[in-house]
Amino acid sequence: MAKSGKTPLKQQTHSSQPKQTTSTPQGPVKDLLERKTPATDATLKKVFWGAAVFGLVMLVVLSLGSGINADDKFQVDYSQKLVNYYGTFGRDTTALNVPEGNMHLYGGFFEVVTGFANKAFGLQPTDLGYHQVRHASSAILGWVAMLCAALLAGLIAGERAAIITLLLMLVSPRFVGDSLMNPKDIPFAAGYMMAIYNMAAVFNKMPSPRRWNLVGIAVGLGIALGIRAGGLLSFAIFGLFAGLHFLLKNGGMRAFSNGPVLKKYLMVTVGAAAAGYAFALLFWPYALQAPFKNPFIALSKFADLEVHIRVLYDGVNMMSDKTPTDYAIKWIAYTIPVLVLIGFVGSLLLAARLIRRYNPLWVIAVYFAAIFPVFYVIYKDSVIHDGWRHLTFAYPPICVAAALFWNEILNLLPQKQTLKIAAFAILGLGMALPAGFIVTNPAMPYVYFNELAGGTKGAFGKYETDYWGVSVRQGLEWLEQQGILKPDMPETLVIATNMYYSAKQLTAKYGDKVKIKYLKWEKRCDDAWDYALYPTRFIDGGTLQKGMWPPDNAVHVVTAGGAPILAVLKDTGKNCALGMAAMKLNDLENAVERLKAEVANVPDNDLAWANLGQAYLNAGMLEEAKAAGEKALEIAPDDTQANNLIGLYYMSKNDAARAKAQFELAIKREPSNATAWYFLADIARRSGDAQTALNDLMKAIQIAPNFKPAYEMSAQIYESIGDRARAQQFRSAIK
Repeated sequence: MAKSGKTPLKQQTHSSQPKQTTSTPQGPVKDLLERKTPATDATLKKVFWGAAVFGLVMLVVLSLGSGINADDKFQVDYSQKLVNYYGTFGRDTTALNVPEGNMHLYGGFFEVVTGFANKAFGLQPTDLGYHQVRHASSAILGWVAMLCAALLAGLIAGERAAIITLLLMLVSPRFVGDSLMNPKDIPFAAGYMMAIYNMAAVFNKMPSPRRWNLVGIAVGLGIALGIRAGGLLSFAIFGLFAGLHFLLKNGGMRAFSNGPVLKKYLMVTVGAAAAGYAFALLFWPYALQAPFKNPFIALSKFADLEVHIRVLYDGVNMMSDKTPTDYAIKWIAYTIPVLVLIGFVGSLLLAARLIRRYNPLWVIAVYFAAIFPVFYVIYKDSVIHDGWRHLTFAYPPICVAAALFWNEILNLLPQKQTLKIAAFAILGLGMALPAGFIVTNPAMPYVYFNELAGGTKGAFGKYETDYWGVSVRQGLEWLEQQGILKPDMPETLVIATNMYYSAKQLTAKYGDKVKIKYLKWEKRCDDAWDYALYPTRFIDGGTLQKGMWPPDNAVHVVTAGGAPILAVLKDTGKNCALGMAAMKLNDLENAVERLKAEVANVPDNDLAWANLGQAYLNAGMLEEAKAAGEKALEIAPDDTQANNLIGLYYMSKNDAARAKAQFELAIKREPSNATAWYFLADIARRSGDAQTALNDLMKAIQIAPNFKPAYEMSAQIYESIGDRARAQQFRSAIK
């Protein structure tokens, strides 16, 4: 923001006298591009930088208390491989192909920088400090994204707009929370925003841009591409608006005849882009192998490598590739501060005024940077999960647009002190609500939902909360506070969790005194444990909405915004695990005894009820089996085993129609239920419909390629219709 005097704030208006137009039709357009921003106010400038410094300190301090991101399992491994690659000058090539997570397809900027920082400090992944270095680095990059967004708003509309933007971002719990521990989306957002801000700053000064801003473009482009191949979008935006600025400022197509000007634009654009590309390659060994091929291969492969996971959306558990069109829009609308949402929508309504009043190219660039990524994801029907974290980089431009709206509202208000005070009070209250969530939930503000969703409490059971399991750290700290976890434990403590990596790293200091077991929520009875740590991730939405979670054996619950986020469970008697073990040995009497003891102690244990029902079924006690299965479904409507159990009950009763309906319901609730497809095939085979049976069996095999009974039944059906060759193929597959 160029300093041009100390005009009082109330006089900070754009010049009402247009410049003399040129003789070309593009003259008025050129004038628009050369509009000056409001004069710099020394007081506002101090306020801005004071808020910026406060924001940086706040983010770094908060980051030190954050839990470990579950995805760090892949990021840390990649970081260590990258350190080995560069440390051996390329002799250690393990970073060139990392099958687990396909991490080699990602740029390594963040992982290289933090990896070598941790090496310099002598820290290992089993040290909490190792992760705090990563978290503090993420926090700094989150601050960079905020700062560049604010500087862009200031470049467009002045210091006050810059301050509003910065404050909006500092009170955005989702962005702040991600900044504390998100090593991919936050660094990417920082590079994206750095490139866009410096692009505007450079072209505003053409033909004599500041070197600092030229460096800023290159570094921003380099960081974005040095995080993920999608950073190529930043290069495209840079090229697009560089071209538009060149044409609009220099007479349209006739600008190409102006050799010196064309040369200057090419030097700036091509030079900065080339420097940014080279910067990214320095941190990306896979791309270094074929600089002009591999980044584009990585970009193309991401569509094929999309991870399909079970997500909770609008109260329904579904696969991430089956989410509706409004998935991203609804997540954004429910998880950003209402003040930002109103501001962004309002800015769209005032877009024509904003474009007339300020430099239209940069106002349009803000809208493009905010809207295009979201539109493109919807248009391409891309798979996104974990809320809208993959679109985090679009949020800083959203805040810029929102700030332009609120700044303009302040400009439009009459110069009456009471109205101005009222307007600032509205802004203050709108910021205080989300800021309060950050203050009361400093370890994981990213689980925030706004008032439209009823807050985090209202969103509970309808949307994912702690999808990264960062609350595991708080659960372990509670165990330490209670003296359950301590260095001089007399016996080994067994802790079960579905967030294995973070629990393992955070308990490494206890050595062999703590054993971490990875057990999915629906497999928590497969082995014995003393305590268990489970966040809400992957738990049935129906169970959550019914208030059946946390379960009865929870001894501590980590909450945020009035909603339970993580439960610390205690197992006394090991009845569920012992009952399951007896089931595997076909010791039905002991299994029933143990599982009945479990449901007596923990009445809302759906797994115990489902397995008790299975034990009853195996013992021929059909009505008891049905009653136990129905009890399990009361607790967890999507429980696969319980749904299948009811279907088997009807099959045992020779009620094929009700059995078929039940298995179809089971598949609707869990599409990956291979067992249900198998029994639907059995029902079809018994009715003489061989083709339907074979189709259902193929679906079972596609879901579970090692499902031997499905191959055996397929072979039997082919033999029954005289196709011995196909029957032999399926029997060979069994072997």
